[in-house]
This record gives sequence, C-alpha cells and structure tokens, in this order.
Amino acid sequence: MSVNPYRFLSLAFAVVPLTACTATDGRQTKVIEQVSLPVPGEARAPANEAGWELTWSDEFDAPQIDRTKWGFAVDCWGGGNNERQCYVDDPSNAGIENGALVITARKQTHTGPAFPPHMRASQPDGEGRATKPFTSAKLLTQGKAAWRYGRIEISAKLPQGQGTWPAIWMLPEDNTYGTWAASGEIDILEAVNLGVPCAECPGGRENTILGTLHFGGLWPGNALNSSEMHAPAVLDEQFHTYGIIWSPGVIEWTFDGNVFARKEADAWWSDNADHANAPFDQRFHLILNLAIGGGLPEERGLGGVAETGYPKRMEVDWVRIWQCNPAPSSGQTCASGSGD
Repeated sequence: MSVNPYRFLSLAFAVVPLTACTATDGRQTKVIEQVSLPVPGEARAPANEAGWELTWSDEFDAPQIDRTKWGFAVDCWGGGNNERQCYVDDPSNAGIENGALVITARKQTHTGPAFPPHMRASQPDGEGRATKPFTSAKLLTQGKAAWRYGRIEISAKLPQGQGTWPAIWMLPEDNTYGTWAASGEIDILEAVNLGVPCAECPGGRENTILGTLHFGGLWPGNALNSSEMHAPAVLDEQFHTYGIIWSPGVIEWTFDGNVFARKEADAWWSDNADHANAPFDQRFHLILNLAIGGGLPEERGLGGVAETGYPKRMEVDWVRIWQCNPAPSSGQTCASGSGD
C-alpha cells in the first residue's frame, strides 16, 4: 500500500500468477516477468524447513497494544491516493480484544494534520489541517524493529465492503537509495472491496488478494510488479495467514502457508543502485492499516465507497517473524533448502 501507486504511476499493471507482462517505466519498455514460479499451492511451513528461528512476534495477549513494538500514524493525508480516512491514535480505532489486535474504521468526521511528519516541513503552509469523513488506524514498527530478509507472517481477518482497503506491508527503515519508490516497498497483502458482487470471481463475490513490489526511481519515475489471486476462503470470516519468504534476490508470497507468487531480482531494480538485489537488500519495517477509499478500491468493484455497514474491523491474531539461521555445517538456506 503505497504513495500514489495506482492513480498516478507511469507503470501500473496486475499480474495473475504465471503471466508475463510488458510495462513502461517512463524511459523505456521493460519486460517484467515472474520466473521459476513454484507449483501453485506449494506449502512452505517454517516447521518443515530447518533453520528458521523466531526472532520477533506479537501475540496480542496483553490488555493493551505494546508501544515498545508499535507506533501510530497520525494524519489525514490519505496516503497520496485520495483515501478518505484520518489515521488517529485512539483506543476506539485500535485496541486489543480477546487476544487480537483490532483496527476499526469508523464513519465519523475528523480534522487532523494534513500531512505525515516527514512531509510537513516541505509544505508551503507548514503542517496544515485536513478533514476527512472516516477515522481508522495505521500501526507500524518504524524506529522499533526492522528486518532484512526472513519469513514474515500475519494471521488476520479482513473486513468486507465497497471501499475497504486493508493492507499488510513494509517500507524501508532507511531510504538508502532515495525516497519513494527508489528504496522500495513490499506489499505482503492488500485486498479491496471484499465480498461485493464480482462476475469473474469464484462464487460471484470479490475475493482477490494482491502481493506487490514498488521500486525503480523517485516518484513519478517508479514502477510496480503485482500478482493477484482469487482466494474465496478470505470471505469465511476466519483468520488466515498472509506472508512473504524473503531471501537475497527472491521474494515469495504465501496464503495460509502456500506459495501463490514468486518474484526474482530480474523483476525489480532501483535507479540509484548498481547491484542486482537493490532495493530489496535493506531493512524494512512492518505496517498494518485499514484504509477507506482511494484510487484502488474506488476504481474497482462497484465504484466509490459504500458508507453503510460501519464500523469495519480488521483483526490481527498474531505477527511472527523468523530469521534464517541454519546449522553452519548444513550448507543449506531456509528459503531454498539447498546451498547458495
């Protein structure tokens, strides 16, 4: 889930797994292709792969959100996507219930900072104020925890309805290669408009999940590579596990432990780096949020935002992050099961 990813990019496309696409990054035409895709449904469980070490987690068992692990975004910016919510730090929008983190989007008018902190100094009117018709929450580990490579999994239950946009994603802890998107973005899970009528979806209701990389140059010279999959189970109002397995030059996306997309280093680049794995060779922090409206959901499904059925809830049962630490004598890596 990114700044200006769908409405304004010079490169914007969605790839169904096993499909190659041609795209333009504003300078030349490039073929971005998923190669060496796994067999659909290939299971990747940490317990079945030697060397994974659980190094960070939040089971949300405490009575309150752990502020040593999570910070809050507080702004009405709309993510650069014309989203309709203000992000607030309020117990009515984010809290712990029955051992799960609950992020709640509410239909209520709110006025707050027009821009996030890192943008305010560059605005002609300084901080500025904005008013939006919804409130919600965005939690992030920025400044508290960040990772380079590993297995990141989140057990979550997603909201439904036209205009809902839950996201689990990562941004660079340090903009080593420049500001967005030269230093990259990893979208572990996005879903929009779940449950609304969808003629091409199995069962006739929207059930698409997306896994996306953003990279290339500074906006607007940025690019993306996105894979989509129909996952009817997301509509069963149960917890499902969304994850990535991230190793040097390879990122795989998983749903309930099964791989549904794989991207290798020749599918991304950074204009400000001359080595193959950039920008996805640096530390990234984790973000959990529920947006309402914006370019992606409002241009899909039934269009716009349905303002009924609020509040909407995104629930997170746990977050777990493993690092690969195989036995030195094994000659194996957790991600591939074989030597580098």
